[in-house]
Amino acid sequence: MAKSKTIVPFNGTAEQEAKLRGVLDSYKNDNSALVPILQEAQDIYGYLPIEVQTIIAEELGISLSEVYSTVSFYAQFTLNPRGKYHIACCLGTACYVRGAGNIVDKIKELLSVEVDATTADGLYTLEACRCIGACGLAPVLTINGDVYGRLTVDDIPGILEKYKG
Repeated sequence: MAKSKTIVPFNGTAEQEAKLRGVLDSYKNDNSALVPILQEAQDIYGYLPIEVQTIIAEELGISLSEVYSTVSFYAQFTLNPRGKYHIACCLGTACYVRGAGNIVDKIKELLSVEVDATTADGLYTLEACRCIGACGLAPVLTINGDVYGRLTVDDIPGILEKYKG
């Protein structure tokens, strides 16, 4: 049975919005500043929900579709909140042929999360990526920058245990 992605409601604070509006004020007359504004907005909120994109579009006097096009074009931006622990499992060729697909399946099973989604408690985000440049350690995953290599499915419960809560 396929698990659906959890939609997390937007919970921006007045403080975050004030910071965003401060950023927008600092770029008031710069028509080429959309990307740096989006970078700073993502630093403030952790992601770029439609509510934040709408504020940016209105303040810059551009269409929401132009903002969204930029957000969706660049891999550095995310439309969904990320968990406290960001798990990236490599599915590049070397990792895949050495069982990375099974590792992703085990993580999905243990955390009840789909790829490119965040657990309901907001703790974990699972992402499948292509080559991370550690092919000699295949299969490989990272959690918040910690690298785990030469993995087997049996390694996964112990690794995830380190990141509880």
